[in-house]
Amino acid sequence: MKEARVQVKVPLVPRPPGKEPEEIAVFGVEQDKLASTNFRTVSGKSVTPSSSPDPLIEPAGPVAGRAHVPVIELDQFRRVKRRRMRTFGRVPRWGKGTTRWQPVAAVSTLLALALLIPAVLVWPRAVDPVKPIPVPSVIGKVTPPAPSPAVPVTYPEPQVRVYLSATGTTMNLPLEEYVTGVVAAEMPAEFRLEALKAQAIAARTFIVRRLAANDTSGVPSGEADVTDTVSHQVFIPPDQVKADWTRLGKAKEWEKLQQAVRESRDAVMTYQGKAITASFFSTSNGYTENAEDVWGNPVPYLQSVASPWDKKLAPGFEETITMKRSEILQKLNLSASSIPVTAQQNGGWMEVMSTTQGHRIKEMRIAGTPFSGPEVRKLLGLRSSQFSWKTDGDEVQITTYGYGHGVGMSQWGANGMAQEGHTATQILKHYYTGISFGQASKMLASK
Repeated sequence: MKEARVQVKVPLVPRPPGKEPEEIAVFGVEQDKLASTNFRTVSGKSVTPSSSPDPLIEPAGPVAGRAHVPVIELDQFRRVKRRRMRTFGRVPRWGKGTTRWQPVAAVSTLLALALLIPAVLVWPRAVDPVKPIPVPSVIGKVTPPAPSPAVPVTYPEPQVRVYLSATGTTMNLPLEEYVTGVVAAEMPAEFRLEALKAQAIAARTFIVRRLAANDTSGVPSGEADVTDTVSHQVFIPPDQVKADWTRLGKAKEWEKLQQAVRESRDAVMTYQGKAITASFFSTSNGYTENAEDVWGNPVPYLQSVASPWDKKLAPGFEETITMKRSEILQKLNLSASSIPVTAQQNGGWMEVMSTTQGHRIKEMRIAGTPFSGPEVRKLLGLRSSQFSWKTDGDEVQITTYGYGHGVGMSQWGANGMAQEGHTATQILKHYYTGISFGQASKMLASK
């Protein structure tokens, strides 16, 4: 509020000497009046304000005696201002020396509020229930784009050179077509699909190991990777298989064979990152063999496991043949004179010395000469190295159990597992201990 200042020119009236004027404060009924007036007395008489509307204006006309004129006192005006300030509620300022503390007090107040307000906002209130976090509506929701899936790396399909023993020529064909020809030749088409898939993976693994090692052993020309005989894997060209099976009314078997190769495409068995020696055979005697008992060297993934399905399913599980004693001795390069007469009569000239973990003959003695079970099987042309015999005069009846060398996967055992609902992966992991799986094309890409 601005102060009203009024300047009034009044004549100076001489005062009697030695007499101080007497101030009379007048009126002041309301404390918020703009100003107060003082009246001075002259010659002992008091003069009241005239009836003029404005008391601050000197009245017109003569005045008897010495006139009293109003004089505005600035001190009075200052007191009125202070009263107005108190009336409107202004708080007086601090003392003289408090100005320097005002910034410090302001900063302290702001810091206190900054600490107090968050605490009040997060302070738990018993009356407020815990509200669940609202789930944003799906409508209008902006979701970041999903990352695009990584494009799998593809590798060129390897090629296989097969030496065809019937014509003495070499056939060059893709890996999967070669596997199709091997499965058609090595496993009956009537077997379950999972057994055929297991056979396809085993056949693919066998050739990939040779390709990775540049192994051409056993190939007459040396310009092929593998032959089409039992020395490696029996193989029939796929075109010939398709034509023969179609003529024999086995179109469904051909489709199943293709499905087995297609669903197992590019898969191989590995051990420590390398393709394994995926040996397989037809029928077990109830067990498979340790590799060292057949080939002399231990292989960690070619260990003896049980195979009870063969006895139930395989038609050639047990077979008996008859041979002359002289024929046996001849094939073993032995002389009949080395056999005592008594031994010739009771059959004591043949005896088993030890057996393998796979329940086959490990060592035996014939006419006093030691032989290994696999050696006798090979020289006599037996189906298995587990066999028994009995003599009838000069004849010897030999009964074999199982068919094949017994190392790796039994094909009839694989079909038995497939009939029980086992997958190709489960079949292979049963017959090959501790193996993993890899990609043939990837393994041969850097070759």
